[in-house]
Amino acid sequence: MAILANPRLVGELEHYGAGDVVKCYHCGNCSAACPFSKEPFIFPRKSMRYLQMGLEDKLRGNLEPWLCYYCGECSEQCPREAEPGEVMMSMRRWLTAQYDFTGISKLFYKSWKAELSAIVAVALLTGLGFWWWGATHGDIRHYDGPQAFLASSFVHAFDWIMGGVLLALLLTNCARMWWFSMGRSRINVPLTEYVRRAWLLPVHFLTQKRYRECEKKRPWAVHLALMLSYVTMLVLIMFFLHAFQEGPEISWPHHSLGYLATIGLIGASVYALRGRIRRSETHYKHSHETDWIFLILLLYVAVTGIVQHALHRFGAGHAANILYLAHMMGVVPMLVLEVPFSKWAHLAYRPLAMYFSELQGAAILAREKSAAPAVRARAA
Repeated sequence: MAILANPRLVGELEHYGAGDVVKCYHCGNCSAACPFSKEPFIFPRKSMRYLQMGLEDKLRGNLEPWLCYYCGECSEQCPREAEPGEVMMSMRRWLTAQYDFTGISKLFYKSWKAELSAIVAVALLTGLGFWWWGATHGDIRHYDGPQAFLASSFVHAFDWIMGGVLLALLLTNCARMWWFSMGRSRINVPLTEYVRRAWLLPVHFLTQKRYRECEKKRPWAVHLALMLSYVTMLVLIMFFLHAFQEGPEISWPHHSLGYLATIGLIGASVYALRGRIRRSETHYKHSHETDWIFLILLLYVAVTGIVQHALHRFGAGHAANILYLAHMMGVVPMLVLEVPFSKWAHLAYRPLAMYFSELQGAAILAREKSAAPAVRARAA
């Protein structure tokens, strides 16, 4: 079967952050430095080669960019300053756009102005919509109770509708990821193997345990704190929103987890923003515009959330409702735009890639073992 090359692929990846890939001359230092670069996944070298040769289909079905956590060791060891770690990061952005059937991810990654405009537009529509509902169904002076400006029942129903739409988008994109990396592959993986190794999905999602194997432990800890804080807050809002809007008494079983999640979100966001401003570590030296937008939006949501909570607990219902509107004007764009189409999508794609790579690796090993007797017989 003929393999088509896209000579414009390197230029296209530049929009996603890959600026120095042409410097690579495949010495292999990057792969030698990476603790995760093992057969059958030799990276970043093989992925860099796919990109240089314009092998778009191979790159689209490649799981290796997701197996890289960008500790920066490969970039530090590169004698040509080709920045293989940043190139792998750009490939993850590009793959996110490939999985997305709507084309929105591609638009955002190629134009930060388009992403920012979409965020502002969704924020304004959210503010106007919630203001209209609150004004017609409640009183802005009341945060909770029968006259609540934004009753928890309404917000809860809105959250579940939005969550259903987001889940449908993510599952569709995850199915496309499977098709590109597994469905079109010549590697046959039995259905029983999918079931037998399914435990890998929650383990990698909840622990990021592979990241911990990197020599630099701090990025793993920050990444884990950010991910767990976000997931904790999402679960609390989706299932226990009424406990957060009742008051002014504090429901400690719920709010204690909310406080810890807020500390994690704010702390991790500030740490990442500080690192990008100072460029203190290798993986912070190059920042795509979408990284800044994501972190600033996340910090805004976390801060407005805790401030409106404090205002409510101190009895300032009017001010709390105004901050609640401002908070939702950040929450909705972050969920609607960032989760399925930008940085947060990594929460779904990376555990899937770990899972798929284990399946591929086991299938390749089994195929080699079954072929070994025939090879020895021919050699004899």
